[in-house]
Amino acid sequence: MEKLKALSVSSYLENVESSKKQAFQTLRETIVQNIPEGFHEEINYGMVGYVVPHSIYPAGYHCDTKLPLPFLAIAAQKNFIALYHMGIYMNPDLLNWFVAEFPKHSKSKLDMGKSCIRFKKPAEIPFDLIGELVKKMTLNDWINLYESKLKR
Repeated sequence: MEKLKALSVSSYLENVESSKKQAFQTLRETIVQNIPEGFHEEINYGMVGYVVPHSIYPAGYHCDTKLPLPFLAIAAQKNFIALYHMGIYMNPDLLNWFVAEFPKHSKSKLDMGKSCIRFKKPAEIPFDLIGELVKKMTLNDWINLYESKLKR
């Protein structure tokens, strides 16, 4: 599957490969049900993203200030479903918590990059753990962390 070129979240969801569709939709629902107030769902960098809108953080993303500040994203890739969480990337305590908790929620080996968690077997996504992860950082927590790292 090539990278989905969707202009809306509903369009993205419609075009997820059938073998990943149910797990992807459940992952999205888990995020929507658990993400703290203030984040906005939209297509961001070609993925389903959860961002701090310009109405709350007018400065936007430092790499491209026309874009809202990204926080989290999910994508249906060719060989896996990916969850990108910028809080894990920038907060070692949150990363350590997640790495320690993962084996308690999944029989799969954790497949992770700096901010990317890859799920090669959609049926083995630990949705309850993802829900906990998503709740752990409020909008203000994320803005404060982002600014503390950016101003170094």
